[in-house]
Amino acid sequence: MSHDLSLAQSHALQLSRDLMVPVTLFEVDGEYGVLPSDEIDADDLAIVHEYTPWPAH
Repeated sequence: MSHDLSLAQSHALQLSRDLMVPVTLFEVDGEYGVLPSDEIDADDLAIVHEYTPWPAH
């Protein structure tokens, strides 16, 4: 978990590209975390953004 949003965003994008799966950046109690999107239970988290390894068209 990180308190720095810009650092968490950078890590989320890189993780998505490394794993080649969508990942979700979320916030809990003022800290940011990243998990593969298929492992997220959105009911318990504040979703910040979802990153995908594929470029948007």
